[in-house]
Amino acid sequence: MSQQLIALAIILFFLGRLFWQKRKKQVAANEFIFWLIFWLTAAIAVFFIKTIDKFFASLGFSSPSINILFYLATIVLFYLILRLRIRLEKVERNLTTIVKEIALTNKK
Repeated sequence: MSQQLIALAIILFFLGRLFWQKRKKQVAANEFIFWLIFWLTAAIAVFFIKTIDKFFASLGFSSPSINILFYLATIVLFYLILRLRIRLEKVERNLTTIVKEIALTNKK
């Protein structure tokens, strides 16, 4: 139970930071919604961890559901890192194209 309270406190901290960043306009609306759903889902998962344990046990998993949730979270994070790298590569290509066009325009 104390682990759940600590996890919920950490989630509340991140939710507070998220709302603070939204108020300071450091986070776009889409990004805000994504992270809000992410943290609320995490809070729900922590709150219903025993039910999730029973559900995964009924599916035949022998490890506690917190391990399975950790593995799923790791997979999601790697996927998000992959998408971020792809987006960064696209931005770098666009920036290179813009710089080349500016250089050619200034040369004339």
